[in-house]
Parts: sequence; C-alpha cells; structure tokens
Amino acid sequence: MPMSLTIEQRRQHRLETIEKSLSKRHRKENTFRRLGLVAVLTGLTLVAILFASILSKGVPAFWQATLYTEVTFDPDVIDIAPKPERQEGETQYAYDERMTQWLTQAGLVNWQSLIDASLEQALGEEVEPRQLRDLRALVASGERYALRDRFTEDPSLLGETVSLKMLASADVDVWVKGNIDRDLPDARLQLSPQSRAWVDVLQEQDVLRQSFSTSLFMNTDSRSSLASAGLAGAFMGSLFMMMVVISLSVPLGVSSAIYLEEFAPKNRLTDLIEININNLAAVPSIVFGLLGASIFIGYLRLPLSAPLVGGLVLTLMTLPTIIIATRASLRSIPPSIRQAALGIGASRVQTVFHHVLPLALPGILTGSILGVAQALGETAPLLLIGMNAFVANVPGSPMDQSTALPVQIYLWQGNELRNFFEARTSAAIIVLLGLMLSLNALAIWLRKKFETRW
Repeated sequence: MPMSLTIEQRRQHRLETIEKSLSKRHRKENTFRRLGLVAVLTGLTLVAILFASILSKGVPAFWQATLYTEVTFDPDVIDIAPKPERQEGETQYAYDERMTQWLTQAGLVNWQSLIDASLEQALGEEVEPRQLRDLRALVASGERYALRDRFTEDPSLLGETVSLKMLASADVDVWVKGNIDRDLPDARLQLSPQSRAWVDVLQEQDVLRQSFSTSLFMNTDSRSSLASAGLAGAFMGSLFMMMVVISLSVPLGVSSAIYLEEFAPKNRLTDLIEININNLAAVPSIVFGLLGASIFIGYLRLPLSAPLVGGLVLTLMTLPTIIIATRASLRSIPPSIRQAALGIGASRVQTVFHHVLPLALPGILTGSILGVAQALGETAPLLLIGMNAFVANVPGSPMDQSTALPVQIYLWQGNELRNFFEARTSAAIIVLLGLMLSLNALAIWLRKKFETRW
C-alpha cells in the first residue's frame, strides 16, 4: 500500500480488502453447501429409484393367480378303509403301524382326477383324454398333495363337495399378469393354445382371479411345484441364525469391549489385539465363510447347512463390529463421570457398571443391532457352508438343515423360469429389507429410550 495515502484512504482500502476476502469465503461456503446438498439429493434419488424398482417388481408377487373351485371327494375315487382309531389296549407301535398303512393307501389315491373333475365342472365342458395335459397345466402340481393332506386331516370330507382355493400354475400366473409377450410364437409360450383359451374362460367366470399369496409365507421352497414355492423354510433358518448370533456375538463383543477399554493394561499385547480387531472388521465376509467351513464343518463335524453353523460364522463376522461400536460408545462418556464415581469411593467395577455403562448403553445397543442387521443380509459366507442346498422342510431347531433369506433370494434369482421368479425374488427382497429396517428402527427406538443427557 503506497505511503502517500491518507489514513482514511488506507482504512477504506483495508475495508475493501476484507469485503473481497469475506465475499470469496462466502462463495466457497455456498458452493460447498450446494455440492453437499446435491450429493445428498443424488444419494436419496438413487435409493428411491432402487426401492421403486424393487417395489414395482415385488409387490405384484404378493398376489397370485388362484382358482376358486368346488371339489367333490368322490368315494369311488377315494376307495380306502376308514381312518384307524386307537383301540383299547392297543400299543402305540401297533397303532402307528396301522396309521402308516392307511396314509400309504391315501397317498396312492388319484387325487389329480378330483382336481380334473373340478376344473371340468368349472369350465362347463367335458375334457377329452388327449386334453388332460393341457387341463393339468392350469393348476400347480403341489395342489394334489394339499388335497390329500386335507382329507387325511379330516376324513369326514368323504362324499362331500367343498369350495377350495387352489394355486394356478406358475405359467398361468405369468400369463395372467402379462409378464410374457403374448405375440410370441406358440412354440415359445409355456401354455398351449387350449390352456390359454381355458384361462380366458375361467377369468370370465371369475373362477380364476388374483388373491393374496399366503403360500409365499407359509410354504417352503419347491422344485416340482414352482407356484407353491415360499419363504417359510428360509425365514425360520434366518431366525435361528439370528438367535445364535444375538446369543453369542452381543455378550462376547460387549464384554470384550468393556475389558479392553476399561480394564486391560495399555501395552503391546492390547495394541496388537486392537489392531487385529480393526483389521477383522475390514475382512471380506467370504473369508469368514471359508474359516467356518474349515473349522465348524471340516474339524468339528457340525452338520452341513445347519443354522447353528451359519450363526457361528456370522458371529465371527459380527464380533469386530460390535467391539468397535461398544468401545466408541464407552470412549464418548466424559472422564468426569469416572472421576466423580471414584472420588466418592466407588470401585473400578462399580464405576464401570453403575455409572459408565448405563450412559453408554444407547450406543452399545445401536452398534449391536446394526451389526446383527448386517449379518442378516450376508450371503457369501452361507454359500460356503452349504446353505444353498435345496431343503424342502421347515427347520425345527438350529441343528436341522435349512437355507436363509439372502441365499433363497440368490437361488430364485438364478431360476430358469425368470419371468415368474424375478417378481418373487423382488418380493423376497422386500421381506428381507422389512426385517432389516425393523431392526434399524428398533436400534433408533432403543437409543432414544435409554439416551441420557448430561
């Protein structure tokens, strides 16, 4: 600045320089705010697009083509002895043997012919023998077993006519929902021209209509009757795994974090343990799957595809996350809380468990639940311990063979009947996301409930 300027001119020059600097700083701040806002809006937009895509494909799968017909339990077809009743003085073994023989006879009944007769009545025409294949293509193949089970549970239905709901086949469901191009040549359509004509007739008579798919939630996976495939087995498998994860990872992780943060001496050994815990949190989940397959299945000989093994593998994967979250929550408690407790005569254990831990509880619960929610969505480690095997039963315990929701989604996504299972895969994703969002909501609620301000 020239020395010849007056004091007022110098003052004015300084003010102009300051205003330019402030203006430049404000422009940078506004630019940063706009970029941050754009980043947030972009992220929200992408998430909204993802959820909209999943919902648009998955919600229709919660409704399924269903036949509402009347089935007559014809005595001429169901020509078997009455259901055995336990006689006085009869041993349990003898009664079970007679019951097994009766169930075997019931299994040999031609239940499909009852369904055929029901469809003929609904169509109002007699179907020729050469057209039976086209007729049976309208109903899921698993419905004849459902009809058998209904009769074995209630033999008094013999000779009765009952209104029933029967699932239409997967091909019919695809055709009704328009998930296949109707202009394709007949050779590329799953349904024959006769079957398609019958579908139109049944829709006009309101015999075939869309209804909420309880089979999606109540049935297990199926390869022979694709329309009957459901999530019951995978859901129970995931439930058992989460029980194992919560029972093991939360107590072990929280206890380890409390010891390392509050009681362990600060030396090279604890530094090494802390470094390894941080490194384990970044290890790909498939590595834990390899470790679980080697130790739990290869060495300990635990059953393949069991939720117990899956839970143990996911426990190993979740432990570092819970330990790190718990230690961070404990560190957030001001040192004055500890000093005040020690100052009034509390022991180190009393200080931690009576004063520090209650204040850190919201963060601990949040970290633990988020770690469990992350484990719920893991797929790669479960594939390596055999949980991608086809299991047709609902597991009754953590030791039974099972699959899991993420693995079921993986299996359905690769099914060859893509135009049917694409929507079903999205529906399974919605169920899984619902569980994960519920866990996240629980974490937020617990944090608010136990949050303490000081």
